[in-house]
Amino acid sequence: MGNEKRILLDAAVERMESGLLHICWESAEVVDVLVYAGTNPQFIDRSMPVARSKDGCAQISSLDSDQRYYFEIAAGDERLMAAERRVHMQGAVNFRDLGGYETIDGRRVKWGRVFRADGLARLTDRDLYLMEQLGIQRVYDFRTESELAGSPDRLPADGAVSHIHLPVTHGNFDFADAIKRLQKGDHDWLTPDFMINGYIGNLEDFAQCWATVIRDLAGAEKEAVVFHCTGGKDRTGTCAALILMALGVSGQTVIDDHQLSNIYIARLLPLLYKRMEEAGIDPDRLFPYLTAPRQCIVAVINYIIDTYGSAANYLVRKAGLKAAIIDELQQSLLE
Repeated sequence: MGNEKRILLDAAVERMESGLLHICWESAEVVDVLVYAGTNPQFIDRSMPVARSKDGCAQISSLDSDQRYYFEIAAGDERLMAAERRVHMQGAVNFRDLGGYETIDGRRVKWGRVFRADGLARLTDRDLYLMEQLGIQRVYDFRTESELAGSPDRLPADGAVSHIHLPVTHGNFDFADAIKRLQKGDHDWLTPDFMINGYIGNLEDFAQCWATVIRDLAGAEKEAVVFHCTGGKDRTGTCAALILMALGVSGQTVIDDHQLSNIYIARLLPLLYKRMEEAGIDPDRLFPYLTAPRQCIVAVINYIIDTYGSAANYLVRKAGLKAAIIDELQQSLLE
């Protein structure tokens, strides 16, 4: 349904420092809105609204802080789902939901189905409980063998979550190798072009990794998955871009999603800078490797369009997926 036929156009949920959830929505007209909540987007409790407002915003304070909630914003018979973009893990800072993004044709990516993240090695017991509540059944790990050996994912001991290792060597070597080179004073290689070429290399050299994730997503019913690397921005960002573009999400939205990494990892940068200095490395030289450069995701989008015409064409021509898989992906993840 296109925007011109809707009253509720968009919504966002933000957690305040006080713990309050701040929900705001954009509407085509002033309208009385009821907000319902649930811990699963498929099972919203409509017996009692958690908020009601005509002001376009509401604050919610009565929910369990250790649960993730999804919200149904209701204006008459019209409904719009919303949730916090970030999942507040104790042991991961860049764990977030790809749901809620609008496609060019007016559909939306389902909440609670596809998550992207940074490393999962430091997940706490509380985080594992939250992963169980999220219904995550598969973890796709894009880190290299050395990254995995140094920091294996912490997942439920009962094997309820499958770990699928799909190593992607960003820029022809991993982070551990980069640190060793920088410690030796070898830093001329770390340039904007290096980062961009690394992103493009991810597309050309590891198409089968992205194909595996997308093929599985297309065949999934209602199960949730998460894919990740170390920082959750470069390799993970490439996979997220391909999924969103294949679903019909606009390039600008893909860029905006990529740039969220810079917000979520910002609080870690002082610690990382300190560690780099202690290791004898000028942290400013490593800055491009620690952030999510906007020019890199723009280059990815342009490369896909210029070389293949679309993400769907890339996935068919380069990654070897059948066109029907793209259709199934959209049927599975859009509403």
